[in-house]
Amino acid sequence: MRAFGIILIVVGILMFIFTGFNYQTKEKVADIGPVQIDKTETKHVDWPIYAGGIALLAGVIVIVAGRKK
Repeated sequence: MRAFGIILIVVGILMFIFTGFNYQTKEKVADIGPVQIDKTETKHVDWPIYAGGIALLAGVIVIVAGRKK
């Protein structure tokens, strides 16, 4: 359980530092013989700041609960 708690703490800290990420999708718009037209669209995924705090707090709770046993 200690490893899981440490992972949660690291994920929580990373969620505070990086508030989201971008990714790109490529879609074929038209394909007319030798001519091909593609559309690249960039999308952004955001998560709330408090989600990082919850993950961090959960990691601390898991570590503390694991020590009491």
